[in-house]
Amino acid sequence: MICVLSGGTGGAKFVDGLRQVMPAEEITIVVNTGDDLLWWGLYVSPDIDSITYVLSGLLSRERGWGVKGDTFLCLQAMGQLGEPTWFHTGDRDLAVHLLRSRLLAEGKTLSQATAIICEKLSVKARILPMSDSKVETRVDTPSGELSFEEYFVQRWYQDPVNSVRFAGADDAHPAPGVVEAIVSADAVIVAPSNPITSIGPILAVPGIRDALLRARGKVAAVSPIVGNAPVAGPAGILMAAQGLPCSIAGVAKAYEDFLDLLVCDARDARAAESLRQSGVRVQCTQTIMRSASDRAELARMVLAHTVGPKTDQRPSEESSSNEAAARGADQP
Repeated sequence: MICVLSGGTGGAKFVDGLRQVMPAEEITIVVNTGDDLLWWGLYVSPDIDSITYVLSGLLSRERGWGVKGDTFLCLQAMGQLGEPTWFHTGDRDLAVHLLRSRLLAEGKTLSQATAIICEKLSVKARILPMSDSKVETRVDTPSGELSFEEYFVQRWYQDPVNSVRFAGADDAHPAPGVVEAIVSADAVIVAPSNPITSIGPILAVPGIRDALLRARGKVAAVSPIVGNAPVAGPAGILMAAQGLPCSIAGVAKAYEDFLDLLVCDARDARAAESLRQSGVRVQCTQTIMRSASDRAELARMVLAHTVGPKTDQRPSEESSSNEAAARGADQP
């Protein structure tokens, strides 16, 4: 069994690659819920939805979120009624939010509601919210504190960021099955997701970081940073606000206490060599996922270097194919 920590579009793309190269039944995904929000009175879980849609074949590849071929008639009608429309929810997407909200109102936990929705959509992988407790990512800006979706979607992440916190995390508990999945997995993979606001909320839940330290399989992370810039989104801004450089060194620092292997893009071969000198195990490959085949190839490569018992292999013993991959890497 492989356990993935995931959030955002990068996480969904990586999971899409993973399901192409191994049975979905053998994948457990622990998903960020720090972005969750109430929208028009409905409970929306953007990262859970993206993972659910990609595993059910419903995800819109053009947008990277929501349901493919969706319409937005309800959104238009709500706008005509004077309601906010900055968070774009499609009509078929709304059906999932309606069902989830009803299940929660009936007393189901978020884990239980997620399992029911997955069953109805024939998702064979196991999707676990990081917690059934409410944990909210809050972004402190000069204009005041914003929820992540307000900062990211409504304001297009244009505000300077002072800091990020995870409200409610201290009192939260891992959702049922999360700790067990991490500890017992053949490998744990941190997807190429924003280290601060996609993976950060997961790690902020008490017990999850400890589970990563106790994991019997290797723990690998795929860097969402190439060079000194994120592949997409505000990861660089948010890393700087939390005192981390926007580089693969910053990613390694964010995960340093539990990380066995960092996978980075071949264009970071020189930076990777510097990290190896400091004792970090690094593997270089193409990490930009432009196509379904790119996603599958990255997933296949990560599995090849993570599945198997932990060893005390030194950084200098990494495959010399790192540099070869760097020389032959496709440019963006």
